[in-house]
Amino acid sequence: MNTFLLLAGRSTRFWPLTEKTLFPLCGKTLLEHQVNRLKEGGCENIILVGSAHNLDEARQKLPDLPTVQQENLELGMRGAVLSILKEYGNDPLMIVGGNDVIEPRAYTELLNSTGDGALLAYKVDRYFPGGYLSTDGDRITGIVEKPGEGNEPSDLVNVVAHVHRDPAALSAALSDIDESTDDGYEQALTKLFADKHYTAVQYDGVWQAVKYPWHLVDLCEVLLDEIPQQKIDSTAEIHPSADIIGNVVIAAGAKVLHNAVIRGPAYIGKNTIVANNALVRGSSVGDNCVVGFSTEVKGSVLHSHVWTHMNYIGDSVIGSNVSFGGGAITGNFRLDEEEVVSSCKEAKIATGRTKFGCVIGNDCRIGVHVSTNPGVKIGAGCFIATATFVTTDIEDGKFVMMKNGVIDLRENRTKSSTPSDREELRKKL
Repeated sequence: MNTFLLLAGRSTRFWPLTEKTLFPLCGKTLLEHQVNRLKEGGCENIILVGSAHNLDEARQKLPDLPTVQQENLELGMRGAVLSILKEYGNDPLMIVGGNDVIEPRAYTELLNSTGDGALLAYKVDRYFPGGYLSTDGDRITGIVEKPGEGNEPSDLVNVVAHVHRDPAALSAALSDIDESTDDGYEQALTKLFADKHYTAVQYDGVWQAVKYPWHLVDLCEVLLDEIPQQKIDSTAEIHPSADIIGNVVIAAGAKVLHNAVIRGPAYIGKNTIVANNALVRGSSVGDNCVVGFSTEVKGSVLHSHVWTHMNYIGDSVIGSNVSFGGGAITGNFRLDEEEVVSSCKEAKIATGRTKFGCVIGNDCRIGVHVSTNPGVKIGAGCFIATATFVTTDIEDGKFVMMKNGVIDLRENRTKSSTPSDREELRKKL
């Protein structure tokens, strides 16, 4: 059976970050974590399904895996499956969402399922805004998208891990739908449920969807908990006064300086420096970062080439090539201790977290004594001037300062230095 990992989405809800499947956590991109989980679950023939915006980089990460390019992104998941069937239309297939992280055993159970097909069904104990399955025993009879609390046909939510053993029937169902709506694949499923025997494979393990940028904080917790033991590369330099506590991975070339503390679970990337008196706990710090003097990084995900100095980075997601001036703070806890909300396409979204800091896009510079409110997002290429209090999302490419107590936004005319520009400075650390 071929397994197709779907990656073609544009990640528009992931702003100010870009391609979610290629964001690194704990030493690997989300894509690489997904492929490893598929292999552990027994999936042998794995094929990546992407589009022009991400397939080249995906191929660089996993050059041994074949790929399919989705021809029409406007058709959503239906378009992805039609592109798959065009090239692999004769073989049974399993379709897996690239953004749904589950345990390998779930794939094993799907492969071992019976009938014409199977869907992974996550058992929930409270309302989740997704697609609910109606069943008759273990047979699926229908799917209802976002029925609203109290109207659920069952407690089983559809996870995008689907087995189809009759590709001809799937192709026929996809060709006979109402194209005026964007739920073509779900329409096809409904037709298949009526004519074929599809089983619900119930699952109650880890399921972490990655839709919004704060979901990386949730996923980081999952991945860190899977670190089995402390592992320090032989080329890493650890000062005798530093404390490495618990399940911590320290990658090649990293340096941990005087009196620094790394409390696991945590991941420190290649060539990263954790400087004097710094504290890292419950976080994934990427390659070539500098966790500077007296900085605390707590419950956060840092991409690569992130530089800090006397900062607090709490429950936040930081893109690549970002630097923080001394005393900059990310607020991560509301004064009323209620759930943090963030915005997406002008709508307020509950993050599901009482502690969530900020999200900062690539190539940003954060000035001395800048503060951010919980849930704030800062677009790529922004400069935030000294002593600015960021209370709202900032679009890409802005220069931001406080003027008479009010945020003043201008186009940023200054480009960020590149990691290679700062290499000489890094060598002195």
